Amino acid sequence: MPIATRIEVGTRPGFKDSRAASISRQIVDYLGLSVSSVRTRDVYHVVPALAEPDAGRIAAEFAGPVLRQSAVGRLDDGRFDVAVTVGYKPGVTDPVAKSAKICIEDLLGRPLGEGSAVFSSRVVLMSGVTKPQAERIARELLANEMIERLTVETESEWNAHPPDLSVPRVSEIPPPVVETVSLDLSDEALIELSRARLLALTLDEMHTIQRFYREHGASTQRATRGLPVWPTDVELECLAQTWSEHCKHKIFAADVQYRAPGQAPQQIRSLFKTFIRGTTEAIDAAIVSREGKSWLVSVFHDNAGVIAATPKHHLVYKVETHNSPSALDPYGGAITGIVGVNRDPFGTGIGSDLLTNVWGYCFGPGDWKQELPKGLLHPRRIREGVHRGVIDGGNQSGIPYGRGWELFDERFIGKPLVYCGTVGRMPVTVAGKPAHLKGARAGDRVVMVGGRIGKDGIHGATFSSAELTEESPVQAVQIGDPVTQKMMFDFLLEARDLGLYSSITDNGAGGLSSSVGEMAGSCGGAELELSRAPLKYQGLAVWEVLLSEAQERMTVAVPPANLDAFLELAARREVEATDLGRFTDDGAFHVMNRGRSVLWLPLSFLHDGLPAMQLQAEFVPPSPRAWIVSNPPADGAAGAALAAQFLARPNLASNETLARTYDHEVKALTVVKPWIGVKRDVPSDASVFQIAHGGWDAYALAEGVFPSYSDVDAHAMAQAGVDLSIRRLLAAGARLDRIAALDNFCWPDPLPSSSNPDALHKMAQLVRACSGLSEICIAYGVPLISGKDSMKNDAVIGGKRISIPPTLLISAIGLLGDARRALTLQPRGAGEALVVVGETNDELGGSEWATARGVAATSVPRCHSKDWIERYRKIAGAIADGLVHSAHAPGLGGMLPALFRMARSGGVGLTADLAQLPGPAGLGWEARLFSESCGRMLLTCAPQRLAALVGALDGEPLQVIGETNASGRLTLTLGVQRTLVDADLAPLARAWGSLA
Repeated sequence: MPIATRIEVGTRPGFKDSRAASISRQIVDYLGLSVSSVRTRDVYHVVPALAEPDAGRIAAEFAGPVLRQSAVGRLDDGRFDVAVTVGYKPGVTDPVAKSAKICIEDLLGRPLGEGSAVFSSRVVLMSGVTKPQAERIARELLANEMIERLTVETESEWNAHPPDLSVPRVSEIPPPVVETVSLDLSDEALIELSRARLLALTLDEMHTIQRFYREHGASTQRATRGLPVWPTDVELECLAQTWSEHCKHKIFAADVQYRAPGQAPQQIRSLFKTFIRGTTEAIDAAIVSREGKSWLVSVFHDNAGVIAATPKHHLVYKVETHNSPSALDPYGGAITGIVGVNRDPFGTGIGSDLLTNVWGYCFGPGDWKQELPKGLLHPRRIREGVHRGVIDGGNQSGIPYGRGWELFDERFIGKPLVYCGTVGRMPVTVAGKPAHLKGARAGDRVVMVGGRIGKDGIHGATFSSAELTEESPVQAVQIGDPVTQKMMFDFLLEARDLGLYSSITDNGAGGLSSSVGEMAGSCGGAELELSRAPLKYQGLAVWEVLLSEAQERMTVAVPPANLDAFLELAARREVEATDLGRFTDDGAFHVMNRGRSVLWLPLSFLHDGLPAMQLQAEFVPPSPRAWIVSNPPADGAAGAALAAQFLARPNLASNETLARTYDHEVKALTVVKPWIGVKRDVPSDASVFQIAHGGWDAYALAEGVFPSYSDVDAHAMAQAGVDLSIRRLLAAGARLDRIAALDNFCWPDPLPSSSNPDALHKMAQLVRACSGLSEICIAYGVPLISGKDSMKNDAVIGGKRISIPPTLLISAIGLLGDARRALTLQPRGAGEALVVVGETNDELGGSEWATARGVAATSVPRCHSKDWIERYRKIAGAIADGLVHSAHAPGLGGMLPALFRMARSGGVGLTADLAQLPGPAGLGWEARLFSESCGRMLLTCAPQRLAALVGALDGEPLQVIGETNASGRLTLTLGVQRTLVDADLAPLARAWGSLA
């Protein structure tokens, strides 16, 4: 009898194999090869082998009656030249196989039994290619050898072996052994130990651990538990995870000596406490003074920020990055990013319903044709994998996407930036208690819920705290399983409403080490028995069980009286839940395995023993570079050609083709869609959502990000991101006094080393970004309620360092009183007056036009937030009073793309005289078309309401520059003497929609 049953499923002849068509296109477009035909198969190996009737029935069910066909063994529908088989390596999560196993057991009406398994793989059959060509296709297009195994065989080789030969074999692993790690080492040996174990700890931190064990290693507490004088590997790995940059934000917590030309040195005690927490505390005090109470419900001490929204609900928001894993495995890294950030709002307070996902990506150029350093994936492959991962993670979780954007720069070739965020809705009270409050109590049981523990995600926290190298570990990559997570969420919400648990958090970076270690802080201790933990497979080291970041897991604190009810409900909902220990109040984190102590650490040392970094920062401003003026277009037709070329740039072009593959309608709460206009193809300034069915209370989401400005000054970069996000929310009708922001810092390594000579400047840019962020948020009254920093976004490959530009993403959330009054950038028709509020300045440095022209000017846009806050109040008031038909916040690319989008969205023509733009005298044509000056808003209104609008904005720099019309053309002039652009909108739209 065969050791396994092989079931193969493919498309029936005569029907389109869409996956094969996509692969064929990529072979031609990406690799420049030709292929005559491609067919694909999904393969499932079931171990042990099924009885023949059962196998046939399951194969038929997997195929269905119409489009697909199946066979037990192999399908035979014609000849081919080469077969490529791709499947996950042993130890890597296989979500398809997990779902297949559940389906098989449901169809059979019985479990497959102990030791059974299902493995999935994909087969691509190609004709018209040679085996060497197929090997290139497999490695560059079809498989990621970091996490997947592949075989490439000719037809004769394929037919020569039995169908079950490719069943994965998991290597025999010896029983786990807990090691004692001596720290009686020289400084050089301590550094090598940190490097070899991927601890990502500095020499100072290794000294601190060394000193702790020298002083306390022989303590009575350790001796009575049978623990050695030096740390076990479990303890050392737990400390490294807890003290990682990813978890402790050491750079943001450091003592920083900042120097800049012409200024006295400045000593900063923690960027976070000074510029982030300090900013929000100052704004919160002002809110309380003004309104008598705060609308900030929970900030800085939970998984996500919480703001008050309605009498029944709070809103919860968190944005994360998953850069390093996405560089190694774009699909797995990105799907883990989205399902991982879903768990943050879900695990905030006592739990939240999930409403909306957001995403944003920074990639290398998709048309990159130069040779890539070994170990780096092509940006095009990263882009497609990341999109597919976030789509699968979000859509399969039943959560709509609300915002999405992409930016391209060759400096993101080393590491892409992959932002994923989630908004949740928290009841004000649950089971009669405030839902934002939680806390484990001594005696509560430690219960792990959801997926099992595997080798995926080992060292994820420390890996993301280091630069990417040729030695980056496969086990750091995780594969998300949204179906398992959705089942877990549904169960936990039911348990929440029944009041069955007292605290919850996710098993994110660091797994049980992180979740239990953090939750123990609320009561004063915890005790775990790791041998109870459910594993995907045997053979994991004990420290791996504690630290694995394998996905779809939450940790909850369950009062003993509720334990049976909690576990019974989990069983009924087919969600695995395991009692692993108890919370205590003895001041220590205590971990055992099979009754033997393997870790005992005082919480005071685990959480507070980390020494503060002492960092230097020195700002070196770039030498002033004036803008190099170019000649304007000869006439309107030449301007039309220029406009089409500019709108087709990847950073400006429409990414609707990919974005439409995400679902933005599920849950039926989306009011202003991500794509709006008469053809539903223009990105909205902000997206607007009802908070709950049955009411019109709403919230809006927007963002701002300008990494290119950091080439001159990260202070300007940070402020521009805040300013744009606020203007976008105002353009949607949000209340200015109910806007909160999230800060996500992605930075190149600011720590000095021989291979990082400009580290002090990178650190200074971080200081300047934080300072600029604080200044503008205080001026606008916008608190920072959550955020994240990713500080090692460098790839060092073959001795060459590729660093990203310093990048701060601002994600803003604002409240609307009535979703039905939400606004968009879409004019209502012809004959509307076009009004510009705010000055256009000669600020082309760092702009998209500067990049297009290759001009490195230093005149980046600067914000004057103290002067603009009153302007924004007036604009918000005019919108609330119904004086405005449409509103748009110009951003990347300046006025040209802003005016094009307004015309396109309304299906109208538009005429504007850019000589009328408010601004200094003598402003050049390039600044009028392409300057990205902040503080500006484009408004349209009915002619009969124009005087009222002008009156409402009295005292602000305002001009009527044109009107909408029925011409179907975009006509931009510079006074009566010169036409800059005269273009039919249709060809402009075709050029703009060229980003596939």
